[in-house]
Amino acid sequence: MPLFVAEHTHPAERCPAGNPQMAAGLLALIQNAGKAGIRIHGDAVTDHQHHLYIIAEAANEQTVRQYLAPFGQMGTLSVTPASHCEQVVARGAC
Repeated sequence: MPLFVAEHTHPAERCPAGNPQMAAGLLALIQNAGKAGIRIHGDAVTDHQHHLYIIAEAANEQTVRQYLAPFGQMGTLSVTPASHCEQVVARGAC
């Protein structure tokens, strides 16, 4: 399956972590992505910067973009095609 990097940012005053209901809903999206055909390899939020990264595999970019759309309601969401390091080395270019 194709690999993607999703990035989400939001302003500090709209941080969903401060809203228990919203935070739980967004966390559930990440935890239940498999039900939507998305395999999450990892997620990380940079401390004090309100920036989330998700590395995921899915059938296509649109699947990832639609599933993670709720993150975009609080700020930005970008989904970019990506490759594993081994693939980049094998093809000799990023």
